[in-house]
Amino acid sequence: MKSFVSYAALIGLAAGLLAPGAPARAQTASIAAVVNGTVITNADVAARTRLFALSAGLPTTSATLQRLKPQITRELIDQSLQLQAIERNKVVVPEAKIAAALKRVNEANHLPPGSLQKKLAAAGIPLSTLVSQFRTQIGWTDVLRKKLGPDLRPTAADIAAEEAAMKKEIGKTQYHIAEIFIPVENPADVANARRFADVVIRQLRAGAPFPVVAAQFSQSQSALTGGDRGWVQPDLLDPAVRRIVEKMPVGAISDPVRVAGGFEIVNQLGIRQFGVGQRTTLSIRQVFLPFTKPFAGGQPDAQQLGVLQHANALRGTLHSCAEVEAANAAAGSVQKSNPGPVDLTTVRPAAFRKLLSSLPLGQPSEPLVSSSGIAIVMVCKRETSKIGLPGKKAIEEMLINRRVSLEAQRLMDTLHRDAEIRIFATP
Repeated sequence: MKSFVSYAALIGLAAGLLAPGAPARAQTASIAAVVNGTVITNADVAARTRLFALSAGLPTTSATLQRLKPQITRELIDQSLQLQAIERNKVVVPEAKIAAALKRVNEANHLPPGSLQKKLAAAGIPLSTLVSQFRTQIGWTDVLRKKLGPDLRPTAADIAAEEAAMKKEIGKTQYHIAEIFIPVENPADVANARRFADVVIRQLRAGAPFPVVAAQFSQSQSALTGGDRGWVQPDLLDPAVRRIVEKMPVGAISDPVRVAGGFEIVNQLGIRQFGVGQRTTLSIRQVFLPFTKPFAGGQPDAQQLGVLQHANALRGTLHSCAEVEAANAAAGSVQKSNPGPVDLTTVRPAAFRKLLSSLPLGQPSEPLVSSSGIAIVMVCKRETSKIGLPGKKAIEEMLINRRVSLEAQRLMDTLHRDAEIRIFATP
């Protein structure tokens, strides 16, 4: 991403042009659904379907896109209901927040600056499709916080009660999970939702980035953080999810789990005994050398070979974290050199976690090849501390997130119950 400002400018041009329900669109495209008088066109559905296929690494064949359309249509219906709630509550989403969300997607995909819009354009997907999605996600969260009002922020007594409950959990198992939630509002939609979930599963297991897929297609509040729910106690999980999670190894992705309101796909990121043991926190630096086009395996092209040769030569010149930072700046700072404190238990995949745990301080790693470029990593510092209980601020934030999540489900149920929705056959 070239700069924060450049994306804000793009957003300003694109805002509203492809949001579901733009009235003028009904004149130029066939109708997929009508939600309280708001039109969702087949062009909307097609653009969002291509976006999903692109992010999940699916072939964009007509057969694949056709299989995805029913579930995508239902997700756009939910988005329309949320947009209508955003408008009724007079919530305005700052462009800076959307720019930040786009930047997170860019970084999660390890894309060089400016690559995101090019990748979307090459697939026939307007940038405004993604802009509209993020505008809805962020605005919906603001609606929920507004609805909760004074009840959103927990009192000192609420925090004390949660802290007391946590003390009783010391030594018990917790799970660090990420989720993708696929809703089912109507029993008739179960089969389509399950097929959609199966497509997601296949692509995740083939290497599609879980945070990116979750950010775009999960219908839970955790979508804004790439599906990451953090560390959770087993009794806060749906019973069906809990039974699966308790058997999953770290790094595993579950089959679709039928839960109240839909299907859930779970990624097991970590297992720990709450409040017990040691935490290793790393300070690292990296230099990232981008490819001009993605490396899909097989024979690298001339530019990719050149980047690899440069990385091998550069590695021999890196003797300190300051030199790594300087090298990353010289390469254009495509990715941040300093990602901030890194909790070793949350690092994935497992092979990368093992590398960081064993790499000597101040020694550059071997070149690490990804689809978008090559990274060289150096560990600057390792600190070990007792885990203990979270602080009051962390407990407060956890309680807020819990309340927002519960309000989201309640409000969506109400919106569906009160809505007039018509779904038309897609061509």
